[in-house]
Amino acid sequence: MISNTGGANAPPQSRRFLRPNLRQATLILPKTGERVKRKVTLRGLDLSDSANGDGPSDDLTPLLNGRRRRRRKTGTSLRILDNCEEVLRQTWMFMTSKTGKGILKCSLAYLLGSLATFLPPIAAFLGHQDGKHMVATITVYFHPARSQGSMFEAMLVALLAFVYAVFICFASMGVSVLFGQIWNRIVLGHMLVLIVFCGGGLGFVGWIKQRLANPLVNVACSLTSLAIITVLTKEGAVQAATFSDDKITQVLKMILMGVLATTLVCFFVSPVSARKELREDMISITDSFADMLTMITRSFLTGVEEELEQSTFTQVSDRYKAVLTSLSKNLKEAKFEHFVMGTEKEYDLEAKLVKCMQRLAQDIGGLRSAATTQFNLLSQSIATGATTPTNPNNLPANTASSQEEYGVLPAIEEAPEEQGSPEDSPTSIRQHSIDSHQTLPPINTPAEVFSRFITQLGPSMKSLAFTLKSILDDLPYGPGPEFRIAVNTHFRTSLVEAVELYNKARKEALTLLYKNKDLNKTRPTEVEADFEEVAASCGHFSFSLQDFAEEMKVYLEILDDLKQESGKNARGRSWHWLQFWRQNRLPRDLDHSGDPEQDSLVDQSEDPGLPGGVRSPIERKGATAFDSERLPNTSYSYRLWKALRIFRRDDTRFAVKVGAGAALYALPSFIVSTRPMYQHWRGEWGLLSYMLVCSMTIGGSNTTGISRFMGTCLGAICAIVAWVASQGNPWALATFGWLMSVWTSYIIVAQGKGPMGRFVLLTYNLSALYAYSLSVKDDDHDDDEGGFNPIITEIALHRVVAVLTGCLWGLFVTRLVWPISARQRFKDGLSLLWLRMGLIWKRDPLAMLLDGESPKNAYMDLREEFELQRFLSRLESLRSSALSEFELRGPFPNAAFSSILRSTGRMLDAFHAMNVIIMKDPVASRGGAEILKATANERAQLCSRISHLFQVLASSMKLEYPLNDALPNTEHARDRLLAKIFTYRRKLNGEHGTTDEDFALLYAYALVTGQLSKEIHQVGLEIEKLFGVLDEDLLKLQ
Repeated sequence: MISNTGGANAPPQSRRFLRPNLRQATLILPKTGERVKRKVTLRGLDLSDSANGDGPSDDLTPLLNGRRRRRRKTGTSLRILDNCEEVLRQTWMFMTSKTGKGILKCSLAYLLGSLATFLPPIAAFLGHQDGKHMVATITVYFHPARSQGSMFEAMLVALLAFVYAVFICFASMGVSVLFGQIWNRIVLGHMLVLIVFCGGGLGFVGWIKQRLANPLVNVACSLTSLAIITVLTKEGAVQAATFSDDKITQVLKMILMGVLATTLVCFFVSPVSARKELREDMISITDSFADMLTMITRSFLTGVEEELEQSTFTQVSDRYKAVLTSLSKNLKEAKFEHFVMGTEKEYDLEAKLVKCMQRLAQDIGGLRSAATTQFNLLSQSIATGATTPTNPNNLPANTASSQEEYGVLPAIEEAPEEQGSPEDSPTSIRQHSIDSHQTLPPINTPAEVFSRFITQLGPSMKSLAFTLKSILDDLPYGPGPEFRIAVNTHFRTSLVEAVELYNKARKEALTLLYKNKDLNKTRPTEVEADFEEVAASCGHFSFSLQDFAEEMKVYLEILDDLKQESGKNARGRSWHWLQFWRQNRLPRDLDHSGDPEQDSLVDQSEDPGLPGGVRSPIERKGATAFDSERLPNTSYSYRLWKALRIFRRDDTRFAVKVGAGAALYALPSFIVSTRPMYQHWRGEWGLLSYMLVCSMTIGGSNTTGISRFMGTCLGAICAIVAWVASQGNPWALATFGWLMSVWTSYIIVAQGKGPMGRFVLLTYNLSALYAYSLSVKDDDHDDDEGGFNPIITEIALHRVVAVLTGCLWGLFVTRLVWPISARQRFKDGLSLLWLRMGLIWKRDPLAMLLDGESPKNAYMDLREEFELQRFLSRLESLRSSALSEFELRGPFPNAAFSSILRSTGRMLDAFHAMNVIIMKDPVASRGGAEILKATANERAQLCSRISHLFQVLASSMKLEYPLNDALPNTEHARDRLLAKIFTYRRKLNGEHGTTDEDFALLYAYALVTGQLSKEIHQVGLEIEKLFGVLDEDLLKLQ
């Protein structure tokens, strides 16, 4: 390949001469379906949020664009007045933003929850006990700053947590009564309760928390733990072997009241609809598609990469990524709203629309990849001096343009056709193209291949991009709050005609390009590879643009169906999902198997908690000659070892050690001599802290433990200040509590630090609200903390000590009992992912398209693809946890591993791009099969080298060993493949039924292999920074 030395320094002006003036083309207006002759330009992108340089918009961005002109005032008082006015304006803007409204809703819900402590009627309804602050605590956990769909999900999760807590509490009491009063074996009963219900019940809660890894599930697990711990260790009914439903009823009443208060605020105070937010996201991402399509196409046509490096494109790209992330979240929450409203069919169509948008995003990525390849090749060609830019003065008069000196393609200007001449006459178009082809200079360099390609196909690209942008600007919904579906009846027919014109022009451009006599000359393999790489980037860009247009047809069809379904829902609703007994007989349109939300339900790996390393062959079924299925006479010990493999899983071990640690911590509450000490130092809150701190990895426990302890100390200090300042006055305490909730809600909602904010307010409730309950004689004989005259410092001290003890116990269990290092698991998981990727690529992505290939040789199915993406997200979580692990050998090299993860993510994106292209037509045509057979040897060599490199990277990461500098080179194998494609197309094009579409797969294949080689090289450089290089000292035999 051409060296890239100095490519980055090549002046953009030198590339602009490679773009001759574009010939005329036909334009279709999508709103009317007319074919017109008029000036068209892809410029004039309007980004209101970036016009003033303020960056992407958010909740704090003013609705009116532009900077607010500050008045010039003189004098100190006038400047102070102006500053106050500015502060008030910013405060009002924040309060009226989505984030500000969420904070106010959280504070209002907390105020309602605290009334259970301050209002005597509500306090009397909850009974005579001092734990009424739990209602306010629940409003903090299930905060109302969420959509209605998310609140429906929270209510469902809270209901399941409620049922589980009731079962554990009643079952433990029943066992205690059975052994204590009937069988007179109270000690044995306590042991069973401690092991089965306390250890087993809390261990199962920890297992569910790690298994599902959902924020709402985490909150529900915390509340379940709180209810179980309160009843089993604090209230005393289990220890006394009495069946008392009073305590359980009180706890469950408080849970229901807290959830009810949050739900009322969420639904009736500035409610947020996930369906509305989903539609807003769809509008935003569609606008982003239009902007990115315009800028990428214009940049490709002009050959100027700087346009894609400007802040405008960066802002559009960042906005697009942010919306793409929230799109899946809002779709999931909108699902609950649709199901409750009886519009599940409408949800099915919205899910299909989101999947269609994801495919459009993939096509945008393909366009960006092809454009990047073009820029790199042009830079390499110019930097090495391998090409002399075409002088515009030597071009024919009809192709030279002074505008090209500035890198700007002129608007499509077409003279009116004579009357009676067909506007889209293929003969006239072909003749015009042939004439242009004959007058252009010869092709001597790869850069001139670009110029010739743009000359032939540029106008049609520009016309199709304009049609697509015009359609995207109006889709998919109109303005809110109605959000009527905006589908013009002419859109589909206009798009079909535009695609037909583009396909004709693309076929003609590629045909004329390869029929050029200059390309029939015999050249070295490297030069032919350069020529074919250029053709691959041009072809891939043109096919990606075509795929985008074809996917837009599907987009319009789904919108039409959604519009019809919305009309049906206005006349009647259905709740078919409630008919669980008919789930197996649901019609196909209600089948959610293709639902993006169901993609997370695919079969997970054997250990869903953490990525693991490569298992030894003896642990894998059927991997050795000693496998029990192959040898029936295998020893019983080996069979038992295989049968107990579930207990070797990390999630099982985690559940066991969490349950055992909880049982040991709760043991003093069941011993008569130690129970007073457990109650005095509030051991139940220490046990709850233990449950919150325990995490799968050491780093996760460290992070949660530090946040928990810091939040507890801050909450205790604030409680002492509030109690001293208020002197126990309920109105003053309610005001202080509301202010505390505003502050902590800002931490939770605006800053995204949920655990920290919850810990602060939880400790405040345990101290200040608990002290008020004591002062009004609503106590449980807690004279050790002042009784009716509570000592706030003693109360706060007991809470801080309990929390600190629970945190230390959690860190102790996590560190010493089956410890799991996030650092080591991260490296093992990364090695396993690379080995899996190498195995996938070894299959040869294009081999499955040939007739007679076994389905086992398939490249990658949808299930496997989602497993890889989910595995990568787990590695990202492990990387974050590893930052909190402290080792003597030094801090975690976060920068290097972050770069490695980004490169690995880009490689998985390349895998996905290849898979999308293959799945569009999984069976090769006759001509395509001939091409694949002709290039089978070259592809096999390239796949073997890429697979080998993945294995080398995995081995180096697993062993923490330097890489060898004598690694296989993929560039030469890729050059041979490109040269073979070039030779085949030059000599055999048209034979065996070969068409341009048959080369689309190979073009994408060439670009994907190039991207993989680049990313593998980048990962190798990062590994070299981590582990160094091989030298004689390292290999010294000792």
